[in-house]
Amino acid sequence: MSKAMHTMNRRTLLLGAVAALGLAACAGQPTRDETQARVDAAQATLNNFVRDPDMRWFREHVGRAKAVLISPQILQAGFIVGGSGGSAVLIARNGDTWAGPAFYRIAAGSFGLQAGAQASEMVALVMTEKGVNSLLSTTFKLGGDVSVAAGPVGAGTGAPLNADMVVYTRAKGLYGGLNLDGTVISVDDGRNHAYYGRAATPVDILVTHSVSNPHGQTLARVASNAVNGDY
Repeated sequence: MSKAMHTMNRRTLLLGAVAALGLAACAGQPTRDETQARVDAAQATLNNFVRDPDMRWFREHVGRAKAVLISPQILQAGFIVGGSGGSAVLIARNGDTWAGPAFYRIAAGSFGLQAGAQASEMVALVMTEKGVNSLLSTTFKLGGDVSVAAGPVGAGTGAPLNADMVVYTRAKGLYGGLNLDGTVISVDDGRNHAYYGRAATPVDILVTHSVSNPHGQTLARVASNAVNGDY
């Protein structure tokens, strides 16, 4: 195979991966089992972040967070034109406990000299009421509607506490590497419906608590343990 043909095939595959990110949100009807699997994956991600010795700042400040947004997998692929996408769940503070989860979609696009594909995981501490209110709306943009700061890693580091959200991303065990500025986060009504057995908004789930699913409490306990230092 010629070098030009190989390059063309690679470009076609990567562009196909980008298209697949957009199609994934439309593929199939979510079920309660599928949504529970996403919650379980989010629980594993949060637990891994909490136990990581480099996450000192995270552990010290999760008790000040008003909510925690977790994505076990954000897929990123591109060749010249790139994109990233995935799903996320949100738990929000309810006094001394945590409510949720509520389901969201994550989507972003970029343009530039780039190639390759990778999967990252993300945990974001929502530090302000503005950040929480944005997540209670239908859709919003990181860096536009809310301010974002990268989460510090290691000892002796800090982050601006006036940021609405402090975001950690990790790919292949390494922190950073995924720019979420401009990322659009929207409510995933289909998965919220599947998980709670009826139409449910983030307000229903996180504020009025008019719907509930006892299986979601395992994720809430990981956050509670992190706040209490039980990890």
